[in-house]
Amino acid sequence: MEITVLGRACRLGLLTTGNDKMRIARVFPRRTKQTPSDEMVFVGDPPFWHIECVQVFVSCTFTWDLPEANRLAASWAAKGYRVSLGGPALGDPGGEFVPGRFLAKGITITSRGCVRRCPWCLAWRREGNIRTLPIRAGHIVQDNNLLACPRSHIEAVLEMLAEQKEPATFSGGLDARLLEPWFARRLSEMRIKQIFTAFDAPGHETVMRRAIGLLLEHGLSRRKVRCFVLVGFDGDTQSKALSRLEAVWEAGGLPFAMFYRDAHDARPRVPEAWRRLVREWTRPAAMFAEHALEGNEP
Repeated sequence: MEITVLGRACRLGLLTTGNDKMRIARVFPRRTKQTPSDEMVFVGDPPFWHIECVQVFVSCTFTWDLPEANRLAASWAAKGYRVSLGGPALGDPGGEFVPGRFLAKGITITSRGCVRRCPWCLAWRREGNIRTLPIRAGHIVQDNNLLACPRSHIEAVLEMLAEQKEPATFSGGLDARLLEPWFARRLSEMRIKQIFTAFDAPGHETVMRRAIGLLLEHGLSRRKVRCFVLVGFDGDTQSKALSRLEAVWEAGGLPFAMFYRDAHDARPRVPEAWRRLVREWTRPAAMFAEHALEGNEP
């Protein structure tokens, strides 16, 4: 039984280049909206029939899924497959992005790393400083910090998005500190589904308000201007979290609560007390209904 564990020295991303027609099976511990869905994608144990493939990659994104990912690697290897285990949870810094390989079709990543060193974030620890990649077509941009890239790269990404059939979504979270009028103006000229910025710490409220205000000034509606709000970190309370979420609403954006979990958190689920708050503040319909009842929805 042979299993290769891929970390920083031998990264899973490097194995996505080359002949894309090779039959490569990808295995995931769980299915999410971002999981690809072609015939060579599997969630769970190997099927009863034999899969004709040259390699099996078990990809693990979240550290709390590592026990299941390790079990799956052993399960597939026991069936005689050549198995490699890797992904962000094992420190993979990422290589050249291949559309549809480890993320669903439509999602693209045009850069890796980040210029920030936020203590709660693993992106810069895994991927290092910002580096650009060849731009692959897609309408959902999931870069860690697109706005930290050179303007020429950002302009090229916007040009690619303008050619897509689907309206653009910036799901990686645009750095509010780097959002400039020229970028907001360019967005106003495009078809946009949603833009996510972030309010990760209480001290970032001013830049959050500025960024949301800038996007609204250029014609984007509340429904299109989303904002990740980190909740549940050390010292946080539901009262404090609620205050930050309401601040995003008051600024004219649509909050998206994200419960903080560090790399060593092995809990399979978010604590129930926080789940209720996160559920309410991730569902646009619930937020609009609640604020309409309060009479403060414009």
